[in-house]
Amino acid sequence: MTVAEKVVAEARQWIGTPYLHQASAKGLGTDCLGLLRGTWRATFGEEPERVPTYTEDWAEPAHVEVLFEAAERWLVPKPMGDAAAGDVLLFRMREGSIAKHLGLQSEIGAHPRFIHSYTGFGVIESSLSLPWMRRIAARFAFPEGIN
Repeated sequence: MTVAEKVVAEARQWIGTPYLHQASAKGLGTDCLGLLRGTWRATFGEEPERVPTYTEDWAEPAHVEVLFEAAERWLVPKPMGDAAAGDVLLFRMREGSIAKHLGLQSEIGAHPRFIHSYTGFGVIESSLSLPWMRRIAARFAFPEGIN
């Protein structure tokens, strides 16, 4: 099984986990970053860095790309048009704002999908519809071979 296949399989096991800000516990509670962190732990083991406390508005007041910068440290940047299952997608929820939501692409092709933890819904697998596609700020792959 490839890293991407492991990532998607693990993320699907989190579906139904309630939304809980700053949490990362499968079945108990998680936010979008917690889903990524839990998927990392299941795929690679220990997380590569400690995640500091963060507010729900992230770094919006200072307009600092905290999530984007962390992704660049630990994930592999990809061209936007090079979609693959297992990719990490960063989203800007409003034009001109920082990237503060993320998901894991689970399907490509005619009906692309992604898995994310969303306020009010918890971990769900959603259609990567045009409104979501327009919000993608960056695409990353998990690194290969770091086990």
